Amino acid sequence: MVLQRNLYEKSGSWLFQHRSFLALAGFPLLIVGLKSFSYIHHSHQITEEWQLLCFFVSLSGLALRIFTIGFVPRRTSGRNTHSQVAETLNTTGIYSLVRNPLYLGNYLIMLGFAMFFHLWWLVVIASLICALGYHAIVCAEEAFLKKSFGKEFDDWASRTPVFIPKLSGWVPPSLGFCWRTVCRREYTAFFLITAGFFLLDVAADSIAEGAVRIRGEWALIFGVGALTYLTLRTLKKKTHLLRVPGR
Repeated sequence: MVLQRNLYEKSGSWLFQHRSFLALAGFPLLIVGLKSFSYIHHSHQITEEWQLLCFFVSLSGLALRIFTIGFVPRRTSGRNTHSQVAETLNTTGIYSLVRNPLYLGNYLIMLGFAMFFHLWWLVVIASLICALGYHAIVCAEEAFLKKSFGKEFDDWASRTPVFIPKLSGWVPPSLGFCWRTVCRREYTAFFLITAGFFLLDVAADSIAEGAVRIRGEWALIFGVGALTYLTLRTLKKKTHLLRVPGR
C-alpha cells in the first residue's frame, strides 16, 4: 500500500509539473469524435441547442475557477509548475466545501468539450483520463501539504471531500473577492473555451454538411473571447492595473 502511494506521489509530481498539458491526452478522442460526427436526429437546430448546453457546462467550470481564485491569497492555488508552493493552507470559502475546486472546475470545462460530440463512451473515457491524472496529482499535492502543515491539513482533510463538494459547513472566505486577480489569471482559459467551441462548431458543421460553415453566433462568441484576451493580456503585460498586493 505504501509502495503504491509512493508511486502515485512520484507520478503525481511529474504530472503536476506538466498538468497544463493533461488536456492533450484527450486530443485523439476529439479527432475520433469529429470523424463520426452527425447532427442529433438529423436536426441542426437540436444539435446547436445541445452544443450551447455543452458550452455552458464548460463555462460553469470556468465560473468555479473564478469563484475560487477571486478569494485566495498570493502563492496559493497557483499556476506554478516547477515545484509545489503554499505559503498558507486554504480552508475557507469554496475550500471549506471541497479540497480541489480548481481541478473540479477543469473537469467541468473538459466535460463540456467531451459532451459536444454526444457520444457517451467519449465522455466516459475522457472522465477516466481526468480521474486517473488528477488522482495522482492530488496524491502528490496533499503529501506536500501534509508535510508543510501537519495537523492543520489533517483536520481540514478529515472534514472536507477531495473532489465532490459537500453541501454544508460553509466557512466565509478570509479575503474579499478580487476581480483584478481573476482577470489577470483567467483570461486565457476564457479565450481557450470560446475559441475551442468555435473551432469545433466550424469543423463539426463542415463535416456534417460537406462544406465549410461558420455560424454567426459562434463567430460572435469567438470575437468576444479574442477581444477579452487581447485586452486583458495587454493590461497584464503593459500596466500594473491588474496587480494587487498580496494577491
